[in-house]
Amino acid sequence: MEQLINNTAAYKIFCGDKIKQRLSHAYMLYFADGRNLRAALKLFALVFFGADKNDRNGRLIFSESLSDLKIYPRAEGKLTADIAAEIVEDSAMKPLEYDKKLYVVSDFNNASPIFQNKLLKVLEEPPAGVYFLLGATALAPVLDTVKSRVKLLEIPPFTPLEIYGALRRAGDNALNESVAGCCGGVLGVAQDMLGGGWYEETAAAAKQICAANSVAKAVSAALKYGDFKYKKELLAEMQRLYFIEIKRYATNGGYEGALKKGAAIYAVESINGALADIKFNANFSSLLYDFLLRVAERNQAGI
Repeated sequence: MEQLINNTAAYKIFCGDKIKQRLSHAYMLYFADGRNLRAALKLFALVFFGADKNDRNGRLIFSESLSDLKIYPRAEGKLTADIAAEIVEDSAMKPLEYDKKLYVVSDFNNASPIFQNKLLKVLEEPPAGVYFLLGATALAPVLDTVKSRVKLLEIPPFTPLEIYGALRRAGDNALNESVAGCCGGVLGVAQDMLGGGWYEETAAAAKQICAANSVAKAVSAALKYGDFKYKKELLAEMQRLYFIEIKRYATNGGYEGALKKGAAIYAVESINGALADIKFNANFSSLLYDFLLRVAERNQAGI
């Protein structure tokens, strides 16, 4: 992940502020990756303290034990009003090793309005040498009064190629490419998809279902996967595969895939309705059967 973060505009802006000695007293890092937000904040902390991940202070930063760095919430903890009061009180104390202190608050979007309001004054007028780095996976829950007191740094979704590169650096996996293409540009989502085997199972099921180009194959696939555990995920993966089929027609002209072009387009469009029906507890077995039957009939009819 480090390489991904280091190439972002947000990281470069922060590094530039550090080099020019123009660090703002408070930053808000908007990064829609809950799995990796805390680690990303530590990379920014490295820059703040001028540390390297392999030196003493770098190791202390990543182990969350550097004396002049406080990271919240603590393990398994929450951002309570008492924690906010603790931050305000601690910020009044002088640094121990450096001439400055950094308070990192991850998952700030989960903080209550009470917590946020308690920090307003210290965010606007912190004691000398005190800085804040707040991390959020969503900005809507953050109070406007907080937003007005921080410099916003935003990390947008990564490209599939960037995600694929990060996954490859972590290890070879036959699913890396497909995961990179459907994780929404969020590395943590891709990592979750590769963990536990659920995506591998879902991808295999979707591949077999999308090959059902006749009524007989449609009936067989519907019977086999009617009680599939990851229903929404299966539909989403099916839609991705159908969309790839359409793109192949667009790029290769006479390409002949599992489905004819019209049937593939119908499948992509119809899955949106199926996903909506699932939200209202539609019977998945019947839904899948009807959907695959309609797609197969259109395919055989050449519609």
